[in-house]
Amino acid sequence: MSGSTYHRRVGAARPSHLMYTAGVGSLVDLPNFSVLVKGLESWSYSGLTDYVIDEPRLRTAVNRRLQLYGNTQVTELRTAPWLQGNDSDPKGWHAQGVGVPVTPFPQWLRCTGCNLLAPIDSEAFTLLNTNARTPHEARFVHSECGRTRRKPLAVTARFTLVCTNGHLDEFPYAHFVHHGQQCTKNPRPLLRMTDHGGNLAANVTLQCVACQAKRNIRDAMGERGARELPRCRGRHPHLATFAPDGCDEQATLMIAGASNQWFPLTMSTLALPPAPDSGIDKLLDDRWNELQHITTPEVYTALSNMPGQAYLKEYDRDALLAAIQARLNGGTSDEQPTETVPDLLGPEWEVLAGTRLPTPTDDFTLEEADVAGPTAELFGSVRQVQRLREVRAQIGFTRLDAPDPDNPEIARPVRLWRSSQNWVPASEVRGEGIFLRVREDLINPWAERMQKSAVMQAHREAYTRFRTNRRSGRLSADADFDTMAGWPGERYLALHSLSHALIRTIALECGYSSASLAERIYAGDDEHPRTGILLYTAVPDSEGTLGGLVALAESTHFDRIVRRALKDAARCSSDPLCSERLPRSPADYLHGAACHACLFVSETTCERGNRFLDRRFLVPLGDDADEVLTPQALRP
Repeated sequence: MSGSTYHRRVGAARPSHLMYTAGVGSLVDLPNFSVLVKGLESWSYSGLTDYVIDEPRLRTAVNRRLQLYGNTQVTELRTAPWLQGNDSDPKGWHAQGVGVPVTPFPQWLRCTGCNLLAPIDSEAFTLLNTNARTPHEARFVHSECGRTRRKPLAVTARFTLVCTNGHLDEFPYAHFVHHGQQCTKNPRPLLRMTDHGGNLAANVTLQCVACQAKRNIRDAMGERGARELPRCRGRHPHLATFAPDGCDEQATLMIAGASNQWFPLTMSTLALPPAPDSGIDKLLDDRWNELQHITTPEVYTALSNMPGQAYLKEYDRDALLAAIQARLNGGTSDEQPTETVPDLLGPEWEVLAGTRLPTPTDDFTLEEADVAGPTAELFGSVRQVQRLREVRAQIGFTRLDAPDPDNPEIARPVRLWRSSQNWVPASEVRGEGIFLRVREDLINPWAERMQKSAVMQAHREAYTRFRTNRRSGRLSADADFDTMAGWPGERYLALHSLSHALIRTIALECGYSSASLAERIYAGDDEHPRTGILLYTAVPDSEGTLGGLVALAESTHFDRIVRRALKDAARCSSDPLCSERLPRSPADYLHGAACHACLFVSETTCERGNRFLDRRFLVPLGDDADEVLTPQALRP
């Protein structure tokens, strides 16, 4: 690539974008070309401070999950590298080289003037990025094109190769055009790519400039086209490596930027103080990494008086010191757990639903709200979460197939590093929320009735079909595949449906957009039943702490909101089609009476992708009211 000195910054992204949309190993579409986010070895924190996020519970959970990959222990959760003040002095980015490292990918470019197709290192293209204040204008141009007076833009050639092992590679244009042979006139020939348009399929002609060999990209599509492609080379461009033993998988043709080219593996948790009702052993399990250093009364006193550590005063000092010393002598800690699937929701439930409110901190403040009128027949308690902090971490990614926590073999995870690192990327958001606890004496009998219900049986059968169809046809059959693994249970469907009904109503009154809200459902299982819903803001800017959501938990507003939510759930503009909907064979969708006009919300809001919803569990939609959870006094 030829050209003079240029600025290194080519764009910007929010922390949440780098976590869920464009993290390590993904392609990021810039206005004029695309780039690939590089692995953790390339991230530099030299000269930076305050980039570590302290959340022991999430760090422990990350280590437990990474045990499946045989990795070393993670000791830090790090934010993306960012230098304070560079927004006002963008030339600092060029001087310091601070930021998330990326590399152009795919590295074949096409001239928009003459259709020349060549690799980025062929010296046919020049990078122009001379204005530090307009990184979005960075672009490649074909400096030697004679078709136009101005240097025409060179854009990314949009085809790539992907395999189920998570490998990503350039499309072999020269190999494909010459049917797997070398060009007879030039060992590194230039090509031309002509897009003929059309609405049936890709209609792109590739032609060798040297020998005039020509071929259409359609010959590489489908099962028949796969045989025309070379075997996967085992390339991980984000790590700049190839698999040492190659790859046995067949490569798949894919458009750069396709939605199934990258799926993040993430974990998130709320930064909560330990529940006042929990024992010392549970406290040490959750926070051993920070408590193992408390070995003297002086250290205990000093630490308990620090901001964010006041919860230590809830525990007897001598008993805590004795438990820490016993665990140190025994040589065990939560960094060496036996379980590989951590329960992140359990400790949150204990704090949010505990009989005693935890000591307020800068990260978390919980207050009791009054429950009055008929609403008290549905909710045992309503609590205002005045402050909360959610921490998110990325631990890997997959390609082609989305990850499935219940069956990891469905999608093969890809590491974020070439050699083991002691950290993973993370981000945090602050906000507020409302915690609702549905009465156990209401939902438990309902769940028992619904276990024998024909409606719930239809949902279970749909889940079986979904699990069966969910398995990638690219993977071999597994005789031990459990089609009911991960079934959330009857409680979850009721709580989830109620959560969506409330979110749609709250978004109209609280001042937040619906996409700014998020949910966490605490349904538990048969052994540990839970009945909680947390509705909270989950945006990385100041919009998350305006106070509009918490204010709606006050008794003067909350009863009206619940009534309105149930009234709106009783009607849908798609009725009677929506109200009569149940998943029936061969359909495998995981919702009943629910659609975009009644219960569906933004994909960023729902924790299960708008699945497991049915408003017939909230309000009567037919003659049989036995399926309805809500008490008679609240039904519209």
